[in-house]
Amino acid sequence: MKPNKEINKMKYPKILIIIVTWDKEEYVLNLLKSIETLIYEKENLDILLIDNASTDNTVSRVSKEYPKVKLICNKENLGGTGGFNTGLKWASEQPDGKYDYLWLLDNDVVVNKHALIELVDLLEQNKDAAISGSSMMQLDYPWRVNEIGSYYSKDTGSLIFNFHGMSIERWKGCPIEELLNTSNDLSDFIPDFKPYIDVDYVAAASMLVRADVAKKAGIWNDFFIHFDDVEWCLRIANMGYRVLASCRSLIWHLSSAAKIPTWVLYYDTRNALSVMKKHGEQVYLIDKAINYELKKAFYYALIGRLELANIIVDGVDDFENGITGKRNIKLPPMLNHLKQHYSESPFMDPKIKKVLIPWTINMVATGLQEILVRVAIQRPELEIDFLTAPGGLKIYQFPRANFIEISPRRFSRYIRYLLLRNKYDMVLQSEYQRIIGLSLLGGNIMFLSNTEYCIRHSPTFYDLCLFYLKEVLKRWRLKGIAMKAKEFVTNLILNSNKLK
Repeated sequence: MKPNKEINKMKYPKILIIIVTWDKEEYVLNLLKSIETLIYEKENLDILLIDNASTDNTVSRVSKEYPKVKLICNKENLGGTGGFNTGLKWASEQPDGKYDYLWLLDNDVVVNKHALIELVDLLEQNKDAAISGSSMMQLDYPWRVNEIGSYYSKDTGSLIFNFHGMSIERWKGCPIEELLNTSNDLSDFIPDFKPYIDVDYVAAASMLVRADVAKKAGIWNDFFIHFDDVEWCLRIANMGYRVLASCRSLIWHLSSAAKIPTWVLYYDTRNALSVMKKHGEQVYLIDKAINYELKKAFYYALIGRLELANIIVDGVDDFENGITGKRNIKLPPMLNHLKQHYSESPFMDPKIKKVLIPWTINMVATGLQEILVRVAIQRPELEIDFLTAPGGLKIYQFPRANFIEISPRRFSRYIRYLLLRNKYDMVLQSEYQRIIGLSLLGGNIMFLSNTEYCIRHSPTFYDLCLFYLKEVLKRWRLKGIAMKAKEFVTNLILNSNKLK
């Protein structure tokens, strides 16, 4: 691990750290603990914590354990957007020059002791840059890169994360405490790379911004959560400033792979389209992006998650109607299975006689292995089958497992799924790697993450047709026909003008 350059002699600008939190007591305390280790003059650091009406002990514990932290308590949960806007407004009301920089941090990160000094040094050395962001590592896999900044696709409205999922092999097995307290430079592990790069966007999980530029740029758009920091970075870049991602400033954040899609799909859909409308290159591409979102909605309907399909459609609707801010989204609850005794599991239901488990389920990580072993002892009549990985690879995770071989060819796999239809009372699906064919086998589907599960009924042909006709076809196909008709008429007029 290569040490960074000497920084003891540099000037320490005055910095306001802005953190937004809601019901993540332990996470925010871990963050504050890591901030204490920063190599920086503490008298030049102020911490402002915005609490979005937490229902846990966040406020009382922070007040007691970190009395120097300034607290602003919102009366309701305003989301990341409202929380950071509260902090940005407070910062803008301070006397000019009180702060040189604002450091925006997510509540569920921990920071390397060099994280801040490297961001400051980067902006001090590059006066034409207004924002510098940290390299984000995965908290659950500390040796794995989540992103080193991102680029924004004006064609699709999506983000392209730099080096997402790349592993630093030398760090495997290193405790995160060691990584937090050691000087590192990710560019040492990436061939032909530099200690920093120009990007379109760095996440507000760790974003340092010049205080005067932040004041000029104004507050975030009212998105509630997600894509608000993307739009802000693009807005500041349009003001003529560079956005930089540092390979020497490291933070650790819970990876997106550990977060299953739920109500956030609504905000991802609506807000991504809103950003594209403002920063995309050509208007007609928005229709293309809407069609993509509608296809994604139909995918969720196809796997049996109609509630997620519907909120994506709601996101499209609200975008087209110019609706922003927080929306009251009600979804069926997810159930925590790790805390349940095996006797309370759905597998004890006598109606569940045959269960099918694909190779995508990690039985140990989910706690499912022990539960099913105990259930099998109590219910010897319960039949549990396991699907091999495509190609016949048997992944052993259960005593005396019975395997059903799956072909490497997609067409053959779907024939196999068709032959298995209506033979199982419960089919499991991994929330991290879903298989469309499994959701069409009939019966109940258990969608399983490492912490939660939910049970849905397999979609019927009637369900899918109704959703397609009602929610997708009316926009997707009919809108496409309207676009083609418009193009035809436009070309007709142009050609007639040429003939004249």
